[in-house]
Amino acid sequence: MLLKEYRICMPLTVEEYRIGQLYMISKHSHEQSDRGEGVEVVQNEPFDDPAHGQGQFTEKRVYLNSKLPTWAQAVVPKIFYVTEKAWNYYPYTKTDPRCLSLRSIEYTCSFLPKFSIHIETKYEDNKGSNDNIFDSELKEQEREVCFVDIAYDEIPERYYKESEDLRYFKSDKTSRGILQEGWKDTQDPIMCSYKLVTVKFEVWGLQTRVEQFVHKVVRDVLLLGHRQAFAWVDEWIDMTMDEVREFECTIQEATNQKIGIFPPSISISETPLSSCSLTGPASAPTTPMCTDAPESLTVSKDRPRKKSAPEALTLPDPATSGDPQGSAAGPVTISNHLQSSTQPASNKDIDEMDKQ
Repeated sequence: MLLKEYRICMPLTVEEYRIGQLYMISKHSHEQSDRGEGVEVVQNEPFDDPAHGQGQFTEKRVYLNSKLPTWAQAVVPKIFYVTEKAWNYYPYTKTDPRCLSLRSIEYTCSFLPKFSIHIETKYEDNKGSNDNIFDSELKEQEREVCFVDIAYDEIPERYYKESEDLRYFKSDKTSRGILQEGWKDTQDPIMCSYKLVTVKFEVWGLQTRVEQFVHKVVRDVLLLGHRQAFAWVDEWIDMTMDEVREFECTIQEATNQKIGIFPPSISISETPLSSCSLTGPASAPTTPMCTDAPESLTVSKDRPRKKSAPEALTLPDPATSGDPQGSAAGPVTISNHLQSSTQPASNKDIDEMDKQ
């Protein structure tokens, strides 16, 4: 297990950030989604928690196979996603009056049962100076504290946009920005997002490498998302909670369609068996098991039957060619059945044979 605490300061108030975060997450998810990959929203609905009060629950599927490193793509299926479940509470003041809100997120993957990410988030109107905000959650566990500067920390080149570079951005509606070096010491208002991130990958030989890689990805995502939240401030600063929720629903539907969950290209339909087919187990082939010949091989009953030989063969009488008396005799008929073609011997012939 690798535990880190990230502190991300923003030139906003916590109440402003509540709107900006919802807007940013929806728009960012839509931009980063493409056919087959991105963020699919499965569930998004309000709920009541007995300890924390009213909140919002969301469940998402993050499809990211092509974003994995080569060594990771070799061991995961082509359709690979991580399930994100998030619980958001605004306000959250029952246990800690200094903390105005709380957000809890967990990531799991059914393909990797020993892999999980848990992110506990709390927000305060300060510049990241509270070292004890997670005392109840840490329980004496060691963690590394990482400060994330949304203006001057380097982001991956593929995510860079000049319009989102906060070193040069100034809000027209709020007049906040440009963020100069050391802006956290002079900025007002200012708030901090405290994120306690726990990564577990309990597989021998890969644990350290995977956990460090996941933390790098998490840090890049946090940096990019918070940069965008402020770079887009003029788009959402005038929104009410109802308006941002409506925007969220509209973008979620568009994002799900953009990802596209398509049925397989090969469809299998059931073909009913003939009445003479025998019943077999479910795993048996569906070939009909009847004794009747197929229709294509059946001889029509109206078709005349061919005869291989005539029932009787009639030959001319040999006596007609040499013996005039033979003309009186009729033709010799030879049956095609068991009748013999040789005439039986007479008594006179038998007596002559005895004398010899």
